[in-house]
Amino acid sequence: MRNLPELAECIDRLHATGGRHPDWLPGLTLSRATRVTEPLSDVTRPVLALIAQGAKRTVLADRVYDYQAGQYLIATVDLPLSAQVTRATPAEPFLGLGLPLNEHLIADLLLETGAPPPGSPDDNSGIVVSDADNDLVDAVVRLLRLAERPQDFAVLGPAAEREIHWRLMNGAHAATVRRIGMTGSRVSLVGRAVRWLAEHYDQPIRIADLAGHVGVSVPTLNRHFRAVTAMSPLQYQKQLRLQRARVELLAAPGDVAAVGYAVGYDSPSQFSREYRRLFGVPPGQDTKRLLSSGADTSPVGA
Repeated sequence: MRNLPELAECIDRLHATGGRHPDWLPGLTLSRATRVTEPLSDVTRPVLALIAQGAKRTVLADRVYDYQAGQYLIATVDLPLSAQVTRATPAEPFLGLGLPLNEHLIADLLLETGAPPPGSPDDNSGIVVSDADNDLVDAVVRLLRLAERPQDFAVLGPAAEREIHWRLMNGAHAATVRRIGMTGSRVSLVGRAVRWLAEHYDQPIRIADLAGHVGVSVPTLNRHFRAVTAMSPLQYQKQLRLQRARVELLAAPGDVAAVGYAVGYDSPSQFSREYRRLFGVPPGQDTKRLLSSGADTSPVGA
């Protein structure tokens, strides 16, 4: 792809000066790694994750997505993901970015342009991976270039962001992206459900209450939720709890039992058992390993 080197150069330069969540575009993440990283977990928002150099692996429940330079991953709802850089060296570092997808912008574009084009591939999963075309990469490069000209960015940045969304809405997974902005779509329904779970992740929940909140039956909720997230609502809540616990332990290592209680577990032994089942080792050991390895804690979608 002709413009990948230019994209890599932009990310490398801006990462050195702007880092994560630059002020000029809140929510954007720029990632750089010079070695293969440990798998790390986080809950990602709807995002476009585009790789300019290197490769990455993202895991959602039992689904594995490998993607590399010139490819992108789209997450359509808030998802508990695990991700790691799988190809990076000091000579050729991993370079990637994560751009939040704006459901309101997608909805506006749908209203302006009408229904999705006929025959668009449709994917029920909350994640898709695809090759990026030159038009999409060119639009991303223009957006990043504007970062170095704040006055221009204030005027032209929204247009570049709008073009990126439009390219995705007409790309290889047009229907999947367009559903993000459709109020009555499966993605929208599951999005409402996961936001409710995020607000109540540390509390006991009843699936009937969640189904009532989003306005569907329990069987309908379970069917749509599993199709998009690859797990049930209760499994999703468990992933949220454990991933929040991991973040807390990395930020402030200390009382493992207290962290377990804080995320909703009544028993330290149950917390430790389920943590080990998800991450492979007990919480205290996992924290020590990640801290000693100097793990990169950038968001997994980037």
